[in-house]
Amino acid sequence: MEITTARKWSTFAVCAVIALVPNIDLTALNQAVPKLSADLRPSATQILWIADAYGFALAGLLITMGVLGDRLGHRRVLLGGVALFAAASAATAYAPSAEWLIAARVVLGVAGATLMPSGLSLVRRVFVQPKERTMAVGLLMGVGGLAVGLGPVVGGALLNHFWWGSVFLINVPVMLLALVAGLLVLPESRTPNPGRLDVPSVPLSVAGVLGPVYAIKETAAHGIAHPRIGVAAAVGLVALVWFVRRQPTVAHPLIDMRLFRRPAFTGAIVTNLFAMFALVAQSLIFSILFQMVYGWSPLRSGLAGLPGAVAAMVGGAAVAPPLITALGRARTVAVGLAVAAAAFASFTLVGADTPYWTLVLPMAMSGLGMGMAMTVTGDTVLASVPRERSGAASAIAETATELGGALGMAILGSVLTAVYRDRITVPDGVAGSAAHAVRDSLPAAVQVAGSLPARLGRRVVDLARAAYLDGMHAALLVSAGFAALVAVAALVTLRSVPKVIEEDAGTEPELETAH
Repeated sequence: MEITTARKWSTFAVCAVIALVPNIDLTALNQAVPKLSADLRPSATQILWIADAYGFALAGLLITMGVLGDRLGHRRVLLGGVALFAAASAATAYAPSAEWLIAARVVLGVAGATLMPSGLSLVRRVFVQPKERTMAVGLLMGVGGLAVGLGPVVGGALLNHFWWGSVFLINVPVMLLALVAGLLVLPESRTPNPGRLDVPSVPLSVAGVLGPVYAIKETAAHGIAHPRIGVAAAVGLVALVWFVRRQPTVAHPLIDMRLFRRPAFTGAIVTNLFAMFALVAQSLIFSILFQMVYGWSPLRSGLAGLPGAVAAMVGGAAVAPPLITALGRARTVAVGLAVAAAAFASFTLVGADTPYWTLVLPMAMSGLGMGMAMTVTGDTVLASVPRERSGAASAIAETATELGGALGMAILGSVLTAVYRDRITVPDGVAGSAAHAVRDSLPAAVQVAGSLPARLGRRVVDLARAAYLDGMHAALLVSAGFAALVAVAALVTLRSVPKVIEEDAGTEPELETAH
């Protein structure tokens, strides 16, 4: 059936709302931790699992859920995930214990894994013309980026008036509205005659993704020497190798490994991974800068980060499509990453007394450049595979993004922490466990300073802020360097994008009217 313009944009609107909620939820949780900690009294280990359970379940199941969407129908999988996300959000909001909360967060992650692959695939299938498709993909990815910036704003506003569960409960009416709208407007799309699902590949894919992600996150938190990190990395590596070797031997593989023989597909996946690595720098570093160095509230800090998120949406939806026509995909990605690299480098001029307005331009530049790059690579991934494999392809891209984010947090966070600990000076009068806390991190130093005499406390805070800024500058320089390297790599890997991507040759996709 032919999809009307109104149906296309109705489909986009529903998918955009669905993409908005999980990303807001992800960042809003960070602000809810102090209140939920006071209420539920979780242990330090439980706090880590409350934060990470969602991401682990999401990352581990993205590939499986993308493939299920291709086989069962993206509308069906997407709306099932929306209903589950709403139910899990309610269970999270009213969790009576830390154990309950962790379990609910796992279910949220399972539901979240269904959302982006199927949403992107539906957008890919209804927007057939290349320029329209690129704009729609850019807008959808921009919505996700904007939601990350809105998370602290929404979370701060809710927590100023309600209990910690409100940041999860707000998801319920929004998702129920999206569910009703989706039932009315979303077309169904599925792969005809997909064959039997290769069940043994599912746990192998989960372990192959979770092992490295867990090892990376634990290394960032505890250092590489902890035994469980080596075990997780080894199990993940074995599962990943087994999974890769198994796929060509089965009739209906979970992932068609031949996709990686396409330079456009592989180049876009790798570029997306390292672009996300660099992008993490801004969200990781500036939330602490605004709150701990500038002394702003979480709500004000969230509002301060919005220029980058808005610019990312503009870069993806408005700037990238005409640049593709003028420069081609490889050069557009390279330009975007070069702009972002320059912005990251300029942040090294930021000091404790730097006025906020001078940060707006480089924040917007980095968001604009990353929005351009990630829109083109995301669109290239979707367009370089057959439409019937778009769910699996978008799931691979999303998994790479998750891995890139974990790597960025681990490596850039480690660089920042190492420089901070090298530069921090503990003043006389601070000893024992207090001195150890000051050397550990800026937030710990600020907490210690509150228990010291006023003059000594101010001295501790000033020294810790100066050391943090040194660490921030080092991490941002590393981020700029990675962005520049990936820009060069994109020029090579994306320069021979197949012509079919630009023309999207073929007939209308096979879509069914929902009844």
